[in-house]
Amino acid sequence: MPISESNILITDPIFYLVAIPAVFLLGLSKSGFGAGFGSLAVPLMALAVSVPDAAAIFMPLLFVMDVLTLKAFRRELNWPLLRFMLPFGLLGIVAGAVLFKTLDPRTVAGLVGIFAWLFLAQRKLFPPTASRQPPGKWWGAILTTTSGFTSFVSHSGGPPVNAYVIPLQLAPTVFTGTLAAFFFVINLSKWLPYAWLGLLDARNFSTSLVLLPIAPLGVWAGVRVARKISPVWFYRLVDWGMFLTGAKLIWDGFLAG
Repeated sequence: MPISESNILITDPIFYLVAIPAVFLLGLSKSGFGAGFGSLAVPLMALAVSVPDAAAIFMPLLFVMDVLTLKAFRRELNWPLLRFMLPFGLLGIVAGAVLFKTLDPRTVAGLVGIFAWLFLAQRKLFPPTASRQPPGKWWGAILTTTSGFTSFVSHSGGPPVNAYVIPLQLAPTVFTGTLAAFFFVINLSKWLPYAWLGLLDARNFSTSLVLLPIAPLGVWAGVRVARKISPVWFYRLVDWGMFLTGAKLIWDGFLAG
């Protein structure tokens, strides 16, 4: 059944049944709790709308989340690391903008599903440990560029950049603050390309405003929940969510008739 919408707002309740949890999950990841959890947000919302629309709807929400997180950790930044990562992240944004325009929504949906599976496989096959040597800068350049690209396509830039930064064993507040600053710049740089692609229309923006109260709630809840839930069970749920959502989007993008 197609999503019911007016010219200025998505009105179908089915959309909000998936959009509200998606925004909440992204807020959880912005708090520093559940690194990579935010990569589920666009695939989840994309079960109800196209991936480009889902990505555009998240833009104002990401701005609010980034400002809240950066404000909390603005004094906890690793500036040398940030200066190294940002040029490569912005290079990924450029690649995402160029390729995004050439892909149809079904292909983009399939790519998001593949990204979800690849990030899940990476985390399972190469989990970060204290004894593992930190990755070299050449690997950091690749992962950070990939982060910019996947962030542009599906707001799922967390897993690849986490694969580089987590082994560096930064203090938790420095880790969260540095990535908060990184994604503040990365997400801010998406606004002009998204406008160029025609995604920032009145309907997507007004739908973002309806969902806006969920954004700070997710950030706040992330801090609270992190103190109570078992990390083992949390990541088991995340892994199953990424696997099933990735399977659905790969089917929609490449296999469905």
